Amino acid sequence: MKVDVLLGLQWGDEGKGKIVDVLTPKYDIISRFQGGPNAGHTLEINNFKQVLHTIPSGIFRENKLNVIGNGVVIDPITFEKEIESISKHDVDLHKTLYISKKAHLILPTHRLLDAASEEAKGATKIGSTLKGIGPTYRDKIGRDGLRVGDLFENFTEKYTARVQAHKDLLENYYHFDFATILAETEKEWMKAIEVLKTFNIVDTEHLINDNLTGGKSVLAEGAQGTMLDIDFGSYPFVTSSSTICAGACTGLGIAPNKIGNVFGIFKAYCTRVGMGPFPTELFDKDGQDMRDVGREYGSTTGRPRRCGWLDLVALKYSIMLNGVTELIMMKADVLDKFETIKICVGYEMNGEVVDKFPFELNESVKPVYVELPGWQADLTQLSSQNEFPEEFNNYINFIEEQVGVPVSIASVGPNRAQTIFLGE
Repeated sequence: MKVDVLLGLQWGDEGKGKIVDVLTPKYDIISRFQGGPNAGHTLEINNFKQVLHTIPSGIFRENKLNVIGNGVVIDPITFEKEIESISKHDVDLHKTLYISKKAHLILPTHRLLDAASEEAKGATKIGSTLKGIGPTYRDKIGRDGLRVGDLFENFTEKYTARVQAHKDLLENYYHFDFATILAETEKEWMKAIEVLKTFNIVDTEHLINDNLTGGKSVLAEGAQGTMLDIDFGSYPFVTSSSTICAGACTGLGIAPNKIGNVFGIFKAYCTRVGMGPFPTELFDKDGQDMRDVGREYGSTTGRPRRCGWLDLVALKYSIMLNGVTELIMMKADVLDKFETIKICVGYEMNGEVVDKFPFELNESVKPVYVELPGWQADLTQLSSQNEFPEEFNNYINFIEEQVGVPVSIASVGPNRAQTIFLGE
């Protein structure tokens, strides 16, 4: 069997949680392979909404295993709150959730270092979510991190040494006042790790590979988006992990030849949270309408998202990097009322139009648009492609022709039922 990968092709917030939930009936195991509580995957099922930060989006499907892989960083406090929220829906994750021993822990001092670092950068800050993600990955790469498996062996000694090193940084380098906050957070954190320890903590790379050998199917769920990848995103305004398909190999412990289908998710327009370049960003009524209709506010941070037209230069780049085999278009209904819809097909740079994503985006990069007529119809009430307005089909066809990959699913609303499989 192969591992199918589902990931975002833009700057995150593409709607991955909903699609994982829709696709999970086909899979035996759902796994997260990177990121941490800076992710916010929103599921809307029947009459309730659930935002997931660390736990895979297959938890509301029966008889599925959910795996948090070694590439994920875990904040025990966030994890405990997430467990409490999910438990209200009569879901017992002690039977179905498995956590990698090799996943790294976000310590209370990692959050403090995140805040101190952003404060020190001033006007050059990158827009961190301040959840300790970056400092945790920095410790991981520096070979100083604490992993979930460390909870069971000489933990106090390891924790004390690492926290002391963080305190020295906060005090002597950042001159950051941390004593009161740390005392409060540390108590809560210590309580939360006891909750974490009650779950199935295993070498998940063996779990996944053994299940593949046994004929079980696996879906790997990415967090954030390709354009936030540490290597290929709009650096330095990126996240601290590998958000592309290759990250599934390192974040789960699977070989490249085990990758099967790659589902690439994108919005029918573009959004971005925080700082960083965004060539098609709109500052007018069109951008505000997208934000209002699409409820474009971060599920994790609550921050308003920046909105703009679909960028095919960036989308083609993401498709290339990930080896995308199928595209999934989200939130097409947000564009229902637009008379004209623009699509970016190139960048004007230094007087020349290019269609390849450059080394660096900056303010001199200007989008080159093609205009298509809008469909001006309510997509949310549709249940099959046969009901699509001609203009909406033309929009999909134009994208497919430009990027060379078929759109297999179109989402026309937030609910699980508002998901239309094309060509059926």
